[in-house]
Amino acid sequence: MSLVGVGAGRRLTVAAVGAIVAVALVGALFPDSIAGQLATTGTFERALRLSAPITLAAIGGLYAEKSGVFNIGLEGFLIFGAFTAAAVSWAVAGGEAISQADLWVSVLSAVAFCAALAAVFATFAIRYEANQIVAGLAIWFLGLGFAPFAAIVLWGRVNSPPLNSIDEVVVPLLADVPVVGPVFFAASPLVMLSGLVVLAAYVVLYYTRFGYWVQAAGENPEALDTAGVDVNRVRYAAVILSGALCGLGGASLSVGFSEGFVGRGVTMVNGRGWIAITAYLFGNYNPAGTFAASLLFGGVDALQIQLQTVGISIPNRLAGLFPYVAVLVVLVLVGNTRMPSAAGDPYRTEDD
Repeated sequence: MSLVGVGAGRRLTVAAVGAIVAVALVGALFPDSIAGQLATTGTFERALRLSAPITLAAIGGLYAEKSGVFNIGLEGFLIFGAFTAAAVSWAVAGGEAISQADLWVSVLSAVAFCAALAAVFATFAIRYEANQIVAGLAIWFLGLGFAPFAAIVLWGRVNSPPLNSIDEVVVPLLADVPVVGPVFFAASPLVMLSGLVVLAAYVVLYYTRFGYWVQAAGENPEALDTAGVDVNRVRYAAVILSGALCGLGGASLSVGFSEGFVGRGVTMVNGRGWIAITAYLFGNYNPAGTFAASLLFGGVDALQIQLQTVGISIPNRLAGLFPYVAVLVVLVLVGNTRMPSAAGDPYRTEDD
């Protein structure tokens, strides 16, 4: 276990939670102030919702890179996930009203499709030792081109028609807890699911045999091979997991929090895959720290929306730069991140 990574993740998580509590207290004590108008329950709800796709993609990228494979195609996988979920929900409904069951089928379809696509990427990167950066960029370019094209074929335009979104879930009793209840227990199930993914990713990575294998595959694959574990199988599993989580993140964008797919420009994914890479770097390859960083980016995005809601006039183009400014600040502060030693290096056994 990397004690440095665990410690950094805990510090980032504590800092993020502390910042949220501090802002919430200011908002509660001074509701009529500018800070009070910005630090509303709605702002926190929006921050969690906006951070969920980033969190899911970042956890996936973290696992892939921890195992020794760069997956910089997170942006492309998110695009494929968002489009697949929208297309499947529309097709399954067959022109009828889209039900909640249809939406969950579409989410599972997006997860399955992106996992299969990740298996193809892993085959090129691991078996055929393709340049992992080039292969990841290829996934991104394919997503940028294929999704809008397929949307035109299906719907006659790059955007889908209006679709339903997954209903929020209200947890009895817990949803009535002041401040915390409405934010965490009266929310989209995909927000709750992203939190469970972070918790599971942390436990698996640091407290299970598979997690140790993933870390060893990226740090010392020779030792893992000597112990009798197939290094490349571990890497395949980690990369496929990254694709599945990106599929879930993409689906959350199109049918989880929105009502359809937007394919114009850089699509509705809009750089979240690239921000996800920054998130797990800032989190020092630790799921808890990665979640804290993702929440930071989601919070910055939510803040720019809330500023406009309370009537603070900021040009849209300038406000839209807020998340990217946060990325630049994080990149400056993240200088002490240590990448896995064998990341990007193909592993050959003696039989190869």
